[in-house]
Amino acid sequence: MRRRPLGIAPSELMERGAGKNQNSRLCFLVLLSAFFWILLLCFHFVVLGGQSDDESIKLNPQNGPVDLPVVRKFAPSRMVDAPKVDVRSIREPPQPVDRQPKSTAVPEIQEFPFVKALKTLENKSDPCGGRYIFVHELPSRFNEDMLRECKSLSLWTNMCKFTTNAGLGPPLENVEGVFSDTGWYATNQFAVDVIFSNRMKQYDCLTKDSSIAAAFFVPFYAGFDIARYLWGYNISTRDRASLDLVNWLEKRPEWGIMGGRDHFLVAGRITWDFRRLSEEETDWGNKLLFLPAAKNMSMLVVESSPWNANDFGIPYPTYFHPAKDADVFNWQDRMRKLERKWMFSFAGAPRPDNPKSIRGQIIDQCKKSKVCKLLECDFGESKCHSPSSIMQMFQSSVFCLQPQGDSYTRRSAFDAMLAGCIPVFFHPGSAYTQYTWHLPKNFTRYSVFIPEDDIRKRNISIEERLAQISPEQLKLMQEEVINLIPRLVYADPRSKLETLKDAFDVSVQAIIDKVTKLRKDIIEGHTDDNFIEENSWKYALLEDGQREVGPHEWDPFFSKPKDGDSNDASAEAAKNSWKNEQRDKS
Repeated sequence: MRRRPLGIAPSELMERGAGKNQNSRLCFLVLLSAFFWILLLCFHFVVLGGQSDDESIKLNPQNGPVDLPVVRKFAPSRMVDAPKVDVRSIREPPQPVDRQPKSTAVPEIQEFPFVKALKTLENKSDPCGGRYIFVHELPSRFNEDMLRECKSLSLWTNMCKFTTNAGLGPPLENVEGVFSDTGWYATNQFAVDVIFSNRMKQYDCLTKDSSIAAAFFVPFYAGFDIARYLWGYNISTRDRASLDLVNWLEKRPEWGIMGGRDHFLVAGRITWDFRRLSEEETDWGNKLLFLPAAKNMSMLVVESSPWNANDFGIPYPTYFHPAKDADVFNWQDRMRKLERKWMFSFAGAPRPDNPKSIRGQIIDQCKKSKVCKLLECDFGESKCHSPSSIMQMFQSSVFCLQPQGDSYTRRSAFDAMLAGCIPVFFHPGSAYTQYTWHLPKNFTRYSVFIPEDDIRKRNISIEERLAQISPEQLKLMQEEVINLIPRLVYADPRSKLETLKDAFDVSVQAIIDKVTKLRKDIIEGHTDDNFIEENSWKYALLEDGQREVGPHEWDPFFSKPKDGDSNDASAEAAKNSWKNEQRDKS
């Protein structure tokens, strides 16, 4: 049996201890080396890598103006840069690979607050892309309060009944069979303010997001406002609401997007009611359209100024306000089938106090002709004040004479075209330079033009002039007039047309196109350095792509009167327009 030894020799113990210590030192060195490399890698990827990422953000313009914001001052050429960052305070990673120079500029398209709105045009799946309208929520003193005080809106006319039915007025009964059974109202010719605003409530692309708005609507009843104070009030009272409005608007963030150049409002009156040139108490109207802020906005009026760029003509309201497409189609078909027994007709009164008026000569010619129908208007009871009598005469006439009224334009022109009657104009300012959004620029397609001097000085025969038009041409012109009807009427604000575009739709789209073009011009750096405001009427006649104007055959019609005379003439026209409202007393 083998015995277990009682002990171990010292030499053997030392040998074994030496082996154990050697293994421990080796493990310690391996762990120390691994820890060092781990620290080095952490430092490289976490600390230096983080700085590189920060730098890449600052160098990448796609991430927007993070540390170098740029403030835009409307005109593309005027830029203000923020102070540059002191790059010496930033720790640079050692010798970065492919480092690009740090850019201090942001792509120009990022500088404009309306870029998002323009981008909606590119979204083909959005039916409202590029068409969104932002409506300002004005305090009620600028609109609804005026309707509550409707008796004060006119010196001679009780406007309360005309503000009913969303501004259309009381319904007209079709006793004589002149109208359709529905859709006809006794609409006041100056009620566009409220009609347009109510139509806007039915617009299919309204938005509360100002960043995507193609334009901004200001529902201020400018026409009703001035109507309250034209007679017997000082200029401070006349200007009060206008000044209050621009003060309110300029405080809104939406105004800052383009300084008001993307804003528009509607005034159902002629432009001269808003263009007082002086601070004399005897001068006419208020100065809304001469306020600096208002000069940036677009104002839609029933008669615009040929010499100013901030107002645009829209149709006077007629008596017809269709609720659906079928109402329009049925009316058009009916106008095509009518037998028209009169070659031409005229509804109106002479202007004996105006030596430049040709109305007296037109009335004389009509009285002498066997093919002319005359409806004389005066201050007494007259069929001129009966919508049924007026429309019946226009429906039985091939041509309807439309000389200047108290100013360039007349509501009668739109009533005539609604009846399928070819208008005869004597001054280009009565339609051709006014309603360029709604009427063809080639006026010979739908109207006849006889210069005033041909009547005033040469006394040409209107009957002979109209007889020269061939039956074939006559048919084409009449069809053109009838086809224009949808874009000349304002649909019932309480309903909606399915496919047709009415006067409201045409006007809103024209404003959107105007603002969109302006925004694109700003981005592309286009400027109108050669624009001459007194030639505004010429610019309105330019075709797409044209920018320059020159001499025009209508220059004699628009030679601007001398200073003083201009204000006197326009103010007198506006006063006469108001005086003749007495004929519509109710």
